[in-house]
Amino acid sequence: MYTSTETRAADQDRNRWVWGFTPQAELWNGRFAMIGFVSALLTEMVYGQGTLHFLGLM
Repeated sequence: MYTSTETRAADQDRNRWVWGFTPQAELWNGRFAMIGFVSALLTEMVYGQGTLHFLGLM
């Protein structure tokens, strides 16, 4: 039995934005990392050069 201060992982809204080291924050971090990775791949495919070269950092 759970007390009023304890919540099960299944009862939490996994998409809700919560500050701190929480499972929700890790989900959002992973989603943003996937968006960044795909963006880097698309940049390389479209322009034929790496992301750092495209941004003029190399």
